[in-house]
Amino acid sequence: MNERVVPPAARRRRRPTKQGVVLSEELIVGTALRLIEEHGADALSVRRLGRALGADPSSLYRYFRTADDLLLAVADELIGRTLHAWHPTGDWRADLRDLGLRMHAGALAHPRAAVLGSYRVTGRVHEIRAVEAILGVLRGAGFPDPEAVRIYHAFVDQALAHGALDSASAAMPRAARDAEAAVWRATYARLPGDTHPHIAATARHLVADMAHSSYPAALDLLLDAAAARLAAAAPASRS
Repeated sequence: MNERVVPPAARRRRRPTKQGVVLSEELIVGTALRLIEEHGADALSVRRLGRALGADPSSLYRYFRTADDLLLAVADELIGRTLHAWHPTGDWRADLRDLGLRMHAGALAHPRAAVLGSYRVTGRVHEIRAVEAILGVLRGAGFPDPEAVRIYHAFVDQALAHGALDSASAAMPRAARDAEAAVWRATYARLPGDTHPHIAATARHLVADMAHSSYPAALDLLLDAAAARLAAAAPASRS
């Protein structure tokens, strides 16, 4: 795609495409998300997207300046889908835990797009809403502004990193995933205690635990640390 773009008010296509649908930003983003999951972001092209929509590829320039602009819109769409199902209750720790788990689940539902979105800043409506909401939860809990930003940063990066890590694993062929899981049983569980005492002592726990994502445990550790910092800051604020 190039840098041509039509103002938002003029973007809506008046005539249906060859498949009888009317183009919209939402339709294009949803179709791009599907194609990314089927073929990968590198394989997404204006030609392929136009073919999937039954539209002339040039018509997509009415909605997005560049291919990168479209990819950012796809990343923002994933954020929006997570926020749609999340409703803060006023319990900051429960709310952040719920949001983090929803972010992780959303990444696993769209593994290829999640890897793409894990390192991009979209600056779009859903991301802005997420930043505002998370900071609101933290500031409402009583975290000082510098601490709220620090915890927000760690919380989001942790969720995105684990989402990308687990999404990359989920995107592997089933045979490859099974082979990796078997290593813990076939190799680590058989190491002798005289040469590898710590692995041998914890082998059964390694076999049981390493087959699952560490994100829920990592999230709880982060929230534990945040709660401890909040408790420590409370007496200082009263002095």
